[in-house]
Amino acid sequence: MANLRAGLVGLGMMGRHHGRVLGSLEGVDLVGVADADGDPHGVASGRPLLRDVEELIALGLDYCVVAVPTIHHEPVAMALAEAGIHALIEKPVTHDGPSARRVAEAFTSRGLIGGVGHIERYNPALQSARARIAAGELGTVYQVTTRRQGPFPARIADVGVVKDLATHDIDLTAWVTQRDFTSIGAHTVFTSGREHEDLVAATGQLADGTATNHLVNWLSPLKERVTTITGEKGAFVADTLTADLTLYVNGSVRVTRDEIAQFRGVSEGDVIRFAIAKPEPLRVEHENFRDAVLGKPADIVTLEQGMATLAVAEAMIESANTGRTVAIAHRPQRA
Repeated sequence: MANLRAGLVGLGMMGRHHGRVLGSLEGVDLVGVADADGDPHGVASGRPLLRDVEELIALGLDYCVVAVPTIHHEPVAMALAEAGIHALIEKPVTHDGPSARRVAEAFTSRGLIGGVGHIERYNPALQSARARIAAGELGTVYQVTTRRQGPFPARIADVGVVKDLATHDIDLTAWVTQRDFTSIGAHTVFTSGREHEDLVAATGQLADGTATNHLVNWLSPLKERVTTITGEKGAFVADTLTADLTLYVNGSVRVTRDEIAQFRGVSEGDVIRFAIAKPEPLRVEHENFRDAVLGKPADIVTLEQGMATLAVAEAMIESANTGRTVAIAHRPQRA
């Protein structure tokens, strides 16, 4: 069977990583790349370097990865849909809800595969946490908290921290619990002089009553990517920078020394850091999308799920602007 012919549009910081993976992905030939601003990271590596998606389409593609700035997702995705080309679109799916709906309808009506690049789903720590939660290792889940902090990324100019970073936490929270958001409340901070927010602190609720809390900013010198999932039997802590998953079991051994109990409570439980395989999340994401295009079983973030994540992100912004908790109406089936 001939290799799939893939293209890449957008050669910035994320595009260069997509290009690296596509260029070495089994069963796929990266036949060309495109960016109106050229190729600052040398992604082309001898392949055709084109100006726009129309020139890329002319090469004859099976699928294309879209890594242009968020504001350009819709026109690029629509051009690919009209040409009958499957597409993996970097997160967020588009810049707003109506444009996301137009893109989803364009792909669905043509029977095309559309995916969204929510890479955290493919992090080994979260993959393991989801499987263990499904197996009942935490019992009933009570709360999911996330912290995503780091330095300011000068490359991001068209969206704020909610759509650029908090969308990771929205998607992973709904996915790892298999529950959709029903409400969200948020506060934002503006410090950079731009029109978009630099920090968001949000509290939400999932369909089964699970409480969620998310602190996201690009103001901190400390880079942190931590998800804590608390349930009736203990808590998982997933560090997606190191892909480590640690289980803290509820206390079962009484602490008899008062000076220790002051720090650790009246009882202690086991602490286990799981030894898990740690493949590169971006490669796993690409392998799944390739398999989806081939009609094989695959775990991709669908356009519908991308729309649901964007709906929660927009509700965060609405809540911050209005001072009210916002109900989430969009609740697609998770898989």
